[in-house]
Amino acid sequence: MFGAQTRARPSLVLADDHAIVTDGLCRLLEPDYDVVAAVSDGRALLEAVGQLRPDAVIADISMPLLNGIDAIRELRKAHPAIPAICLTMHADRTYLAAALAAGAAGFVVKHAAAEELHQALSAVLRGGSYVSPMVGGCGARRRGRGLPPASRAAGAELTGRQRQVLQLIAEGHTARQIAQLLGVSPKTVEFHKYRIRALLGLNSTAQLARYALQHGLVSE
Repeated sequence: MFGAQTRARPSLVLADDHAIVTDGLCRLLEPDYDVVAAVSDGRALLEAVGQLRPDAVIADISMPLLNGIDAIRELRKAHPAIPAICLTMHADRTYLAAALAAGAAGFVVKHAAAEELHQALSAVLRGGSYVSPMVGGCGARRRGRGLPPASRAAGAELTGRQRQVLQLIAEGHTARQIAQLLGVSPKTVEFHKYRIRALLGLNSTAQLARYALQHGLVSE
């Protein structure tokens, strides 16, 4: 159940498909923040933010239906004033680049000290940014606005809608199911699938699923 919107403390929406993670985050953050929703997929994140308009968002990268990076990209379009932090197991500059390109204000590695997440929230709520020093080569630029430039991440040649279709294919959804989720026709889904295969040079659904796994669109 989503909570009320008027509160004295900064409000947060959390998104992670592992309940044990969101439970732990709630215990960590609730002394200082109001956690108004904890959701398990990227589409539920978009819905919760649209309803609750929190002060900030913390999202995992690998989530079902819509991954965290593409969810943040959609949030930046709809709610540009709400900062988002990627909280991820991937201490990798490729994921960092993709997150920054999507508009993330922070990037924190899950096995970092809890204090790091508090530092990241403090920074983004002030209008700044934060990158975990655990990401190679970024330690000197972890606070303020001096983030490293987002290089071209793997898979960046795909459009946002193509990445969404690819993720749903990799998760095992049929063309009809994907069409219902995205509000398009099955023929449109099949066209996107054809274009994705052509752009990536892949010939089978299994290859598409492997590519999505390798590039963080889905988790094992």
